[in-house]
Amino acid sequence: MMAPAYEQAAAKLVPQIRLAKLNTEAEPDVAARFGIRGIPTLIAFKAGREVARQSGALDLPGLMGWIKANV
Repeated sequence: MMAPAYEQAAAKLVPQIRLAKLNTEAEPDVAARFGIRGIPTLIAFKAGREVARQSGALDLPGLMGWIKANV
């Protein structure tokens, strides 16, 4: 499960980087708009544009590395 790593990363990165979650079951239109087909899917945005995408769970070091490489 990726939730603990996600929460830890969010706490470490505030205020420089903001992490957000989307409940795809509650918001299927938003999920479709962003082409989310698998859970979890990470999407990095810069200035409102998608710059990177990752499908599949990551542990905390992997998640932090992915974020720092793409933001």
